[in-house]
Amino acid sequence: MLNQRFRPSSHSVANRLMRVVWSAVWLTLFRPSPRIAHRFRRGLLRLFGAQVAAEARVYPSARIWAPWNLMLGRWSSIGDRVDVYSVDRIIVGEYAVVSQEAFLCTATHDFSRGDMPLVTGPITVEANAWIAARVIVLPGVVVGEGAIIGAGSTVTHSVTSWTIAAGVPARRVGDRARVEVLE
Repeated sequence: MLNQRFRPSSHSVANRLMRVVWSAVWLTLFRPSPRIAHRFRRGLLRLFGAQVAAEARVYPSARIWAPWNLMLGRWSSIGDRVDVYSVDRIIVGEYAVVSQEAFLCTATHDFSRGDMPLVTGPITVEANAWIAARVIVLPGVVVGEGAIIGAGSTVTHSVTSWTIAAGVPARRVGDRARVEVLE
């Protein structure tokens, strides 16, 4: 067996305790809530420090690591089984959609160092953007206004506004016509 050095968590005791409490609330109240109970889930997220617009939709099977690092704009949507690994800030703008089974990942490890410390970077999904099913978005990425990320893609770098990106890693494959949202 290799001699492995114990590395303590870089998260504070308070952070770890809040995640334990949040996990219990997610498991007992958030996850089993009826699909249509968006207001109830918004309330639970706000109770744990999330900034959630009154019209935002978060589906019950979405897994949110740290709600206090989440901000959801008007009419934004976090779909079924989305994994919101919010070690750092995640902002989802107005009318933006994160589709089923997407993974928003704000943390990784610096593998160039022997102790592999945790490194984080915020994720921003700007207004009117669409993260399609099973997309992985990595730390530090900004998905520009109106951009679309094709299903199954991995986004390693920021995507400019009103473009369509797809693939692993995601690359620009086209442009999207600018749309105006009618209220």
